[in-house]
Amino acid sequence: MNKPLVGALLSLTLVGAGAAPALAVEPADHTATTTKPAPAVKAVDFAGTVALSNCSGSLIRTPSSQPNDPALILSNGHCLETGFPGPGEVITDQASSRTFSLLNGSAGKVATLRASKVAYATMTDTDISVYQLNTTYAQIQSRYGISALTLNDAHPAAGTAIKVVSGYWKRTYSCNVDGFVYRLKEGDWTWKDSVRYTSACQTIGGTSGSPVIDTATGKVVAVNNTGNEDGESCTENNPCEVDENGNVTVHYKINYAQETYIIVPCIGAGNKFDLSRPGCTLPKP
Repeated sequence: MNKPLVGALLSLTLVGAGAAPALAVEPADHTATTTKPAPAVKAVDFAGTVALSNCSGSLIRTPSSQPNDPALILSNGHCLETGFPGPGEVITDQASSRTFSLLNGSAGKVATLRASKVAYATMTDTDISVYQLNTTYAQIQSRYGISALTLNDAHPAAGTAIKVVSGYWKRTYSCNVDGFVYRLKEGDWTWKDSVRYTSACQTIGGTSGSPVIDTATGKVVAVNNTGNEDGESCTENNPCEVDENGNVTVHYKINYAQETYIIVPCIGAGNKFDLSRPGCTLPKP
């Protein structure tokens, strides 16, 4: 899991700040053709991301969330202040007063937000935590000028250009969705239909819980959670991929995220989790 490692991570934040990649140039084509405009790319910055004490996260909303709903913070289940949920454990409506540093577009801290509860958290089938705040979206927008990031309500597509935006490190990673993993196993936990990144997203400890943002839409399609650090198979910090036939594959230095479209059907009016809603497939207590 991409939680902070004691000691060495400060130096790691200084790695990877090299020059921008060169752009590929195609040969000139002098035939008369109609040029299609390139797909629009939304500017992705730090606005709406948060830093936790041990992880990253984001201020999120569903497509149907309302301005006066209590706001929600998304991170990983393994980032909970109470420790890792056990296999099969699902936490709902657990009191919490955890605080989050809210960032603006240039990664400056603009506010401290406070939770009222853990609305939902688990490390079974997925690795998510969703905190409910004691403030609404409208209050946050009015006081700090920050809007929530919207969860995409559809399954992400292979090849999608993405950015992983870490509020903890105030750093972004750019790559693409490489594909999807039938089962991703790490230690005692197993996650379904995980996102595998292309190798350019070399996320590190502290990036756990970062939103994975589709650069074309600006919407959150996944939440960053782990990577294979040492080349081991199925151990903590060394997830392995398991296919439908039980075959195990290890991808050293490749990182992963958990899809977030599955959260959307489980949130109803007033931003309340209702695991009995139609289409909700999140694990139940």
